[in-house]
Amino acid sequence: MLRDAIIIGDRMVTRDELFEQGLRAARGFHSLGLGENDAVAILMRNDFSFFEASRGASTIGVYAVPLNWHNKSDEIAYVLGDAKPRVLVAHSDVLLGVDDAIPNTMELFLVPTEGNSAEQCEATVKARQLFPEARIWDEWLQEFDPWTEAAKAPRGAILYTSGTTGRPKAVRKPSMTPEQMEQFTKFQRLTFGIGPGTRALVLGPLYHAMPDASGRAAVAEADIAVLQPKFDAEGVLRIIDEHKITHVALVPTAFVRLLKLPRDVRHRYDLSSLRSVTHTGGPCPPEVKREMIDWWGPVINEVYGGTEQGVTFFCRSPDWLRYPGTVGKPLDGTRYAVLGDGRTPLPAGQIGEIYARNPAYGDFTYVGRDQQRREVEYEGLITLGDIGYVNEEGFLFLCDRKNDMVISGGVNIYPAEIEAVLLMHPEVRDCAVYGVPDDDLGESLVAAVQLRDCAIADAEDIRAYLKERLTNYKVPRKIEFHGSLPREDSGKLLKRKLRDPHWKGRQRAI
Repeated sequence: MLRDAIIIGDRMVTRDELFEQGLRAARGFHSLGLGENDAVAILMRNDFSFFEASRGASTIGVYAVPLNWHNKSDEIAYVLGDAKPRVLVAHSDVLLGVDDAIPNTMELFLVPTEGNSAEQCEATVKARQLFPEARIWDEWLQEFDPWTEAAKAPRGAILYTSGTTGRPKAVRKPSMTPEQMEQFTKFQRLTFGIGPGTRALVLGPLYHAMPDASGRAAVAEADIAVLQPKFDAEGVLRIIDEHKITHVALVPTAFVRLLKLPRDVRHRYDLSSLRSVTHTGGPCPPEVKREMIDWWGPVINEVYGGTEQGVTFFCRSPDWLRYPGTVGKPLDGTRYAVLGDGRTPLPAGQIGEIYARNPAYGDFTYVGRDQQRREVEYEGLITLGDIGYVNEEGFLFLCDRKNDMVISGGVNIYPAEIEAVLLMHPEVRDCAVYGVPDDDLGESLVAAVQLRDCAIADAEDIRAYLKERLTNYKVPRKIEFHGSLPREDSGKLLKRKLRDPHWKGRQRAI
């Protein structure tokens, strides 16, 4: 059986080959004068070169800055201006779409995306015409021997929040102490389960925190690590079957897409090798999770936390089946509080804003945003803007994002609850519920719905379905149909793109 391999699509390298390339990158970056706390930007889809560049940067104490390759020029320009990386490693075809955002002061390296050489890649040929000083990544690496000196304390990545409200913020963490690194590794193995003897599948783009963390763990320790260049639901099942995958890391949106597969496709593949499937990156509707446990077995785990907070809560399937909807109990050493108005602590069962901190994940800063950094902290605890409650047994339940909560007629409404019901409609592929201005109620609800192919449901069908399952005030007044909803590859929904047009010209946005 295949071992020590990294697989992306139909390509494969060994771990030793990938690590050697990373050490060549470290030597190359050092030759450019990069030193501790400098930054290297990476503009790539999931690819071996992504790991080579990030590992090379980490080895010499340089931050990696993964860029969202879906972003447009002004978004890329903002991040480059904010993080100020001195080097950019990019897929040639992605670069061509944002070439006007690239400063001419940056060292630029091109990664071809087709053919067996740079000359055979049309995008690379065009990129070199635009950027004559750019070098070919693989060719440049071969100019250097691998780094053999002691590695610097790793800086990890500067990760940008997805910008659901305004411009994204850069989250930067200092290097970890040896004690923090030991605890971090322990929690990574607990929550993702990835280590020696495992066969891991990592789903999602590497510019997001969860795929980045689980991808690094898989590449470093798993017997094999498989990454999908782009999510494909049946392809996930095929990979699990073909490679006898034991551990998977993904987001809840992937569950929804997997469950939408025809029943004969779902049962065409052998999934008996699975031992641990960990999801994070957003709430999972209880009905969706129950169906996944029924299908894949009690192997599905959940992580709650974030880039700023670290992993703070963890839930295995048996606990979730006892308390459906929970995201688990706090990890060892985690402090947390649920706070109401005026940041007053609330007792069990009362809904408030969740603050937590896992010291194993270290401190952080928002680059250039000291005031916003202070605003998210309370007595050493950090909020991600989520609203929820803790039951008497200490299990955390999420209600929604603070910014997504709708106040209609003085009543708090949590769109995530409505979305969870909508997603179970047999003809609904995707959905989003949000508040729009209402002169009488302050806000009223709109549901944006993407139907499955060939679906015939109309607005009244959708409303009737919801009325059978929800209190009347939770049923959106308006149903809007869309060909697709603005989601990132991570599954995160950019609700502001749906909501903002309704608030245009208003004095307020809530």
